Amino acid sequence: MTKRKPMVAGNWKMNGSLALVEQLSDAINETKSAELDIVLFPPFPLIPAMLKAGVISGSQTICENEPGAYTGEVDAQLIKDLGAQYTLVGHSERRSIYKENSTTVANKFARAQNVGLTPILCVGESESERENALTEQVVAAQIDAVIEKLGVAALKDSVIAYEPVWAIGTGKTASPEQAQNVHKFIRDKIAALDSNLAQGLTILYGGSVNEKNSESLFAQADIDGGLIGGASLKADSFIAICNSAKGTV
Repeated sequence: MTKRKPMVAGNWKMNGSLALVEQLSDAINETKSAELDIVLFPPFPLIPAMLKAGVISGSQTICENEPGAYTGEVDAQLIKDLGAQYTLVGHSERRSIYKENSTTVANKFARAQNVGLTPILCVGESESERENALTEQVVAAQIDAVIEKLGVAALKDSVIAYEPVWAIGTGKTASPEQAQNVHKFIRDKIAALDSNLAQGLTILYGGSVNEKNSESLFAQADIDGGLIGGASLKADSFIAICNSAKGTV
C-alpha cells in the first residue's frame, strides 16, 4: 500500500496582513518537518511575503485564460513565476458567489497544470443535496468535469479537497465517518479508472476543521490532511492541526 504524505493547507480567503504573515510563518517554520506538507493560500498581494518568509504558498484561484484583456484577473503563469507551487480551483465560494461552473473549474485546473502549478480541486455538496442523498452524484460530477477534459491521468499531479458546503464556515463539521465515506467514494471512483493513481492521490477534508476535531478526522484511512479556513488565521490553532496531521499531538 502506498504511503501518502499528509498535507495541511490554510486558506485565508479575504483575510490577512503582513503582520499575520510574519506571525504564521514564524510558527510554521518552527514546526515544519519532512513528515508533512504545509501550504498557505493568502490573498494575492501577500503571496510574495509568504514565500519570502519560507512558507510554501499558492493562490486561492487563477484565471482560466492566457494573458489578455481580463481586468482584475491574475494569470497562472505570474503566480508560478512568483514562486508559488499550488492553486485552489473550484472552491465552493467561487462556485456559489462567482458562479463558476464545473466547466470553468476544469479549465482553471488545465491552465494551472499548463504552467506547472499543482491544482487543489475542491468538491462538495450543499446541505439540501446531502439531505436528498445526492452527495456522491454531485461530487462525482465535479470530478468527472476534469476527467472528461483532461483524462484521469491529470489527477496524478493534483490534490482533491472534499469540502461539504454545509460545513464551510458554519461551525458544522462532517463526522469522521461521514467524511471518510465520501473520501473512500472518491478514491474508489478514481481507482476504477487507475488504481495506482488513486492509491497515491492526496485527498484533504475541509469544513470547520479545528484543533479539537482534526485528530479524529485525520485518523481516517482515506483522509490525508485538511484544507483549513478560519483556524489557519490563528497560529496556535493551525500548528495544533498540523501536529494532528503529523500524529504528534
